[in-house]
Formats: sequence, structure tokens, C-alpha cells
Amino acid sequence: MNTHRPVRALSRALSRALSNSSSSVQPSSTFPLKNVTKSNFEPALAELRRHVAAADFVAIDLEMTGITSAPWRDSLEFDRADVCYLKVKDSAEKFAVLQFGVCPFRWDSSKQYFIAHPHNFYIFPRQEILATNPAYEFLCQTTSIDFLAKYQFDFNICIHEGQEIEALRHLSLAYEDELLAKWSNLKEPVHMPVVKMADTLFTERMKNIFTEWRDGLLRNSNGELQLQGNSNDSQQQLRIIFFKMRPALSLSGFTSHQLRLIHLVIRRHFQDLAYVQINGEKTCQQRLVVRTDSKDDRELLMKEVKDEHCRQAEVKVQAAVGFRHVIDLLSSEQKLIVGHNCFLDIAHIYSKFVGPLPSTAEEFVSSVNKCFPYVVDTKMLLNANNVLQQRMKKSQTSLSSAFAMLCPQIALGKKSTDLAFQSCVKVEVQVDDLRSSNWNSGAKHEAGYDAFMTGCVFAQTCSHLGIDFQSFLPSEHLAHNEKLQKHINLLYLSWSNRDIIDLTSGKKNAVSLGYTNHKKRYPEILFENIALIWGFPSKLKARDIRECISKVFGPTSVTSIYHLDETAVFVQFNKEKFVSEFLILKETLERSDGPVSVLHPLAGLLEGGNTQAANYETYKDICSSPSSKILFADQADAVGTKWKNKLIESKAAMESLERESFGEKNEVNTAFVFC
Repeated sequence: MNTHRPVRALSRALSRALSNSSSSVQPSSTFPLKNVTKSNFEPALAELRRHVAAADFVAIDLEMTGITSAPWRDSLEFDRADVCYLKVKDSAEKFAVLQFGVCPFRWDSSKQYFIAHPHNFYIFPRQEILATNPAYEFLCQTTSIDFLAKYQFDFNICIHEGQEIEALRHLSLAYEDELLAKWSNLKEPVHMPVVKMADTLFTERMKNIFTEWRDGLLRNSNGELQLQGNSNDSQQQLRIIFFKMRPALSLSGFTSHQLRLIHLVIRRHFQDLAYVQINGEKTCQQRLVVRTDSKDDRELLMKEVKDEHCRQAEVKVQAAVGFRHVIDLLSSEQKLIVGHNCFLDIAHIYSKFVGPLPSTAEEFVSSVNKCFPYVVDTKMLLNANNVLQQRMKKSQTSLSSAFAMLCPQIALGKKSTDLAFQSCVKVEVQVDDLRSSNWNSGAKHEAGYDAFMTGCVFAQTCSHLGIDFQSFLPSEHLAHNEKLQKHINLLYLSWSNRDIIDLTSGKKNAVSLGYTNHKKRYPEILFENIALIWGFPSKLKARDIRECISKVFGPTSVTSIYHLDETAVFVQFNKEKFVSEFLILKETLERSDGPVSVLHPLAGLLEGGNTQAANYETYKDICSSPSSKILFADQADAVGTKWKNKLIESKAAMESLERESFGEKNEVNTAFVFC
């Protein structure tokens, strides 16, 4: 389980990370890797388009600012499949992506090896064109920042040169709103009462100037406006130019308040003048007062200005959206996408580039399948049969372990005479015009290199599954290979409990396809038999809670107790009815202040009056909340008291169960209290 440190620890982690990344000394690795930032994005994208179009599969990997927003939001063995999705959803919505690795692999039938093109995209959630909108916020987990810094992650490049990652539709809508606000001359300006003497004098002065100019006052040879009785300041602030074949006055040196007053003067007193705002170079804006021949001419001018603003906005949106073009490329080419334990990666991609994550896993996989119809998870393949698991030595299926075990020759980056090494599917790396089969080990946990490792592991795993690349035809679609097809679109929802979800059908727990499950600490989990308890005295341990409950419901009534954190536990009963009976008994004891409630076996659990309890569905509701308190008890309090209404369906049901519960256990309870 990940630990969560105070904010001060995060500050120290970021300080170390930035100081490490600002050093001019780069890692000693000579692994050929295409690093892509804003400065080289366009040519790199054009090159990537060619490689993806020719690829047999594309491997991906992401580096994020964190995984879990609270310890209890980590993947737990007692998490049901729908709860697993809610936790993934929370992570994808709260944390940012810093690097995106994309590595197309193409089989060269003449050379009998794969050619890999690893790309390492630095991306950052920057809002480059919407400075007036609230800044994008995301969480950073100290363990993740420390982890990335340990592997020489360059935070400076990410922050200063990273590509924008906002979704295109969000940018387009937001920029349209900004333009509507900016084109204030398309409608009457906001009412501005002119009450100050200075404002009154200024508006009268500008009214006189525009009247003189409109009526054809003298102009000198160099284009400056001659205004009788006015100072040089006026001549510097107002210059005659031509805008769209119409005479105009360029306004400069005015304050924003003065410009609003000028706009007011134009709208109120001059139907043949137009106040327009145009974008200049380097985002500088120019204000003009343009003379038109008629009202129709004025409307035509304003339409031309609006159309030009729209074109500029579209260019800015397309430029700012940046990395979204890569996602569109991967989706449009319909290539086989390969990841390692990649359900969270797919959720991040959807959240950042497609739209808000749906509330259920079924809706999510349906939408994902439309964007990426062929996805394969190498962690799934490594557990596909016993042969691969034995090769991996006790199921060590982390990416680095799998790469070292299955791809030793590639990992070493040099030729070997070892027959076991020579049996590997060969891979060469090409970046720009340089191709190499000899290199030092790359930088692990750099997204581009991890994507390369993922693709290599996939190639070797396919070979172990019986796929013969030597007879592979260029026209073949790898996703349609009969030996691979049954593994396509199966992803782990949770590695801790091996929940599997099918991206094609939306079905969960697809464990009937030969995937070997590891031994679980709690082999049989029945969610309907689980009660959730939180807020109990901190001195109580799991054995104390078991003892309290067992004295009431019997020595074998509790099959397992699992701590979410120090403030909450799952209690699994051996019978489903014990859940409702326990909840009713707890409520009854809390309403009573007699001697029986004080001496009752549950009194120790209820001590302090802060103990709360609910069924498993309440746990799901709490997990679905967007807030993330560090302690589960605080999270439950933050969500509110609506869970209390779900303990029982009606007062009649409560009374019935209460009578049944006390009727069955009256002798046991009485004997305990008065013995």
C-alpha cells in the first residue's frame, strides 16, 4: 500500500526532483529514444504517423503524478469489480500524466526481426490559450514523485516543454465562450454610468475627435492626424491606417477603462463607426475605430472580423491540443494497442483526451472499445498458462522482471552465444535514420523506454504462445491471429484480486479462459456477507473486533476481518443474515442506555459513540464520492449520512429482524451478561 506524507514532504520531493532534472548531466544510457517536446512535436508527429501506419502493433506506457489519492483507495482484495473501477476512475481524474510512451513495432520479414520506433512524449496539463479560466489542478503523490526523481525524470522539460493535454472539445467550447465575451461590439456594451467628471470630460473629448475625423479633417503626409487645439499626446495615441480597405484610427496608449469609454462613445453616437479588436503578433491586441459607409457595411465588417477571430481560434486550439493528435492517430489506425497492466493507462487516456469517465465500468468499456477496438495486456498474457508462469519464476510479472526474463538479449543490448538468448524474437531500434541492435540498458520508468520493453515482452510472449513471426505475412492483422484472439481486450481491473474485464462485452471476472490465479489470503469473499465498520476506538485490533462479534453471533460466525486502514474494517460473516442482524443490534444498543447495553459484548466496539456500520453497498457509495480524505472514517463523514437510510428498507423489516435476532440469541446474551 502506498504511503501518504504531509505537504512538507511533497515540497521536499519536488525540490529534489527539480534539482536533479535541472542538472546538465544526463543519464549515461545510450538507448536510442525519440524525446518529443513542443519544439519538435510537428515533425515528430509526421514521422510517427508513418511508423504507426506501417506497424503491426503499438506499445504504450504512461508516467503519472500518482496512483492513489488515499491509502484506502488502493486496490484491496475485498474490492468488488465495480468498486475496483470506481477506484481507477478516481485515480485517473485526480492525477496528471507527465510522460506518454508510444512505440510502434513493425515486423521486417526480409530481416526476420521487429523494428521498434520508441517515442517519449513530455506532456503537461497547461492552459495556453485560456488564461482567464481557473488553472487545471491535479494531485501529486510523494512516493510517485520520489520514484520518478530516482530514475532521473526530467521535470523541467515536462513543465516547460510538455505538450498540452486538454481535450479538444473542452478547448473549443471554452475558447468560443472567450470569443463571445471578447467581441463586445457585437452587442451593446455593458452599462457604464459616466458619473466621474474625468470620465465625462474624456468621453466628450473623444466624441469631438471622432466627429472631426469622420467629417474629413486635414491629414498630414506621413499619415498622422492633425487635430486643431489638441496636444501631441493625442496625435501619438491616434494614428490613421487602413483596415480591410477602410480608413481607421489605431488606438494606443489608452487604459482598459478608457477603451471601454471609447467603445461606449462609438456605440451611442456613431452608427457609421465600428470599434474592433484584432489579434497581433505574440498575442498583442490592437484596437481600431473603423469608418464604414453604411449600417450594412458596418455589419459586413463585423462579420469579417468575427470570421477571422474564429479562424485564429481554430488554429490556436489545434496547436494547443498538441498530444491529442497522437491519440486520434492511434484510434484512427485501429492498430493493436499493447500495454502492461494497462487498465489505469486506458482510463487516463479516456479521461484526458476523450471525455469524462462514465460512472460504471460497463459504460466505460463500451466507449473505449469504439476508440481502441484491439487492446492486449502483457500482464494477462504472462498469466495465460503455466509454462509462462514457470518461466517467470513464481509469477514475478512486473514489467522490468518480465523484460529481463523473457528478453535477456534485448535487455543486454548485445549479441550472445547463449542458445537460450538466441531463441528470443529479435528486435532492432530505429530513431530518425539511425538503426541499432546494440545499446546500453535504457532508463526504466521513462515512458518511451517502458513502452519499448512492453512491446518486446509482447513479442516474446506471442512466441511462447505459438505465434510464428517468421511465417507472418505483411497483410496479416495480428489482432486476428487465432492464437492471440482469445486474449484480446481482456484487462485486469485489479491485480490484487485478479478481477478481469472484457473490453468487448463488458463482462467481468472472465476467469474461465485458462488464466491462473494466485493464492489469495481470503480465498472465498462473499460481498453480501460483509459488514463495514468504521470510527471504532483506535485501541481495538482485528482480533478484538472478532472476539466482540463472535461472543454474540457464535465462535464461527466471523470468517475474516480485513483492515481498510486504522479507522475501518470489513467483517465477513459466515451467513448473509448476520449482516442485517448486526446492524440492527448495533442501532438498538445505541438507542438504549440501560445496563444491558453497557454490559453487552459489543459495548467495547461501540465505546465512544463514534462507531458506524453499514453494508457493502455503502462502501461502494463512499468510493464513488469525488472527495478523498486520508482516513476512511473521515471520508465516510464527508460523504454524509445518506448511507444510514440504506441499513434497512423499512421500519417493519427492522422490527421483524430485531425480534428474530433477539429471539434466537436471548439465551446467549443473557448468560453472558449475568454470568
